[in-house]
Amino acid sequence: MTEIQIAQSVTPRHIREIATKLAIPEEKLEYYGNDKAKIPLDIIDEEKVKANNLILVTAITPTPPGEGKTTTSIGLVDALNILNKKAVAVIREPSLGPVFGIKGGAAGGGWSQVIPMVDINLHFTGDFHAIEKANNLLSALIENNIQSKSRSLGIDPRTVVWKRCMDMNDRALRNIVSALGGKAGGVPRETGFNITAASEIMAILCLASGLEDLKERCGNIYVGDTWEGKPVFAKDLNAEGAMAVLLKDAIKPNLVQTLEGNPAIIHGGPFANIAQGTNSIVATKMGMTLSDYTVTEAGFGSDLGAEKFLNIKCRAAGISPKTIVLVATIRALKYHGGKSLKEITQEDVEALKKGLPNLEGHIASLKSFGIPIVVSINAFKSDTEAEMQVVEDHCEKMGIPVALSYGWENGGNGCLALAGEVIKAANSCTDQFHPTYNLDDNVHTKMEKICQTIYGGKNVVLSDVAISQLRKYEAMGYGSLPVCMAKTEKSFSDDQKLLGRPKNFDIHIREFEIATGAGFIIPIAGNMLRMPGLPATPAAEKITIDKNGVIEGLF
Repeated sequence: MTEIQIAQSVTPRHIREIATKLAIPEEKLEYYGNDKAKIPLDIIDEEKVKANNLILVTAITPTPPGEGKTTTSIGLVDALNILNKKAVAVIREPSLGPVFGIKGGAAGGGWSQVIPMVDINLHFTGDFHAIEKANNLLSALIENNIQSKSRSLGIDPRTVVWKRCMDMNDRALRNIVSALGGKAGGVPRETGFNITAASEIMAILCLASGLEDLKERCGNIYVGDTWEGKPVFAKDLNAEGAMAVLLKDAIKPNLVQTLEGNPAIIHGGPFANIAQGTNSIVATKMGMTLSDYTVTEAGFGSDLGAEKFLNIKCRAAGISPKTIVLVATIRALKYHGGKSLKEITQEDVEALKKGLPNLEGHIASLKSFGIPIVVSINAFKSDTEAEMQVVEDHCEKMGIPVALSYGWENGGNGCLALAGEVIKAANSCTDQFHPTYNLDDNVHTKMEKICQTIYGGKNVVLSDVAISQLRKYEAMGYGSLPVCMAKTEKSFSDDQKLLGRPKNFDIHIREFEIATGAGFIIPIAGNMLRMPGLPATPAAEKITIDKNGVIEGLF
């Protein structure tokens, strides 16, 4: 069966039953039908958060077929519950762009999925729409102020850095000219769109501690300069109150369930290659309040998702994982070993061995954080015993526990070995994570520490434009912010063609963006884009619905 057929073959339990497993009082639930609910933030208990076993699931460098972080996360939660551990999954919401683009659905796979799968992948509870509207309200207020004669702040249209957003892959919107309607239509200027997952509002939602903090962060968004060179913020436009109103429900995490009826909290969805790549702090803390084991994930490979999860999110939240699960697949390692996509399902031990340095690179960078690591081999039918033995032996030589994961095929029962290793690793953790850099390091030093410690590179090289921008942002007082690297997910380097574990490379920073509301500075490496385009054959072409409302092709 396909992913959607498997998901639709299971009748979801009433969400009230799932809430009962977490001891959430029914009066706290805000129902969205029978199988989804929002949960208020007053449930969070900081003392319980401190006692929780937080498990971070990350992966090796992504390949086109995908490595299965979400599938592993869901299977692990189901397995922990089978072992009588009170466990909950806390993951991100999918973006419509990838759903209709190249990736398809993002709610796990096979028998390790969260449901209702269709709702989660489409409009869900409207969080992305609220983020988009809050983002675009600020855009409208900026344009209105530029046009105003009586209440103008004197914003120089050429300096406005704030862009509109839309939750769709649409390359035609990357660079546009707005306000071409004549004198009454505004002041024409060059601008563009970001995808909603790359909006600073998404980043703010995922880092805010509550509604008041959310409103304050929205007010702190830098939008551009006046003609005299004075910075202008959203609060100067009196925008933060209305923006927070639009986000009043979106800040509440969403409760759903796995196919096996275990709880899952889904909230927020920033990409890791252009944003911080992890679900919201409030959702993670809610999971940590309500369970003994909280399994969460960070987007793309560990060089992006895990690095930002630890250096940005955990710093802001005051939390630390007890174990990091590194997901790898045999076919991905063969891809990094030089095999084509058509060849990776064929046994090739030598190609596999050539691809192992990628796994080694991720293990090396994760070790720098000082948290126990477990390697999970997400198994496929094309994997052979000889190939799996090579990876197991290699991990054993490195002193890293490893387990085969069959979550796609067997759900929780297929992840029992992984759950056992995770429990042992979590019990052995006695320390908080070690950050890659200090906040009082200058921005260039922070980037070089990430480059060398996490990527395995040499130097960070800035363009003339980037140098000028960095000087400006540091002069504005933002040099002490953490950095959120925008870099290709397809390589440790900023060149997506360099597979495996490249060495002796530099990271080239084209430009900087500043997220003063979210609280980080964004170095943009190489040709990274904050508005993706559709592939030659979009996933949307295979998605359809019949007269009875049955959806096909969403996977």
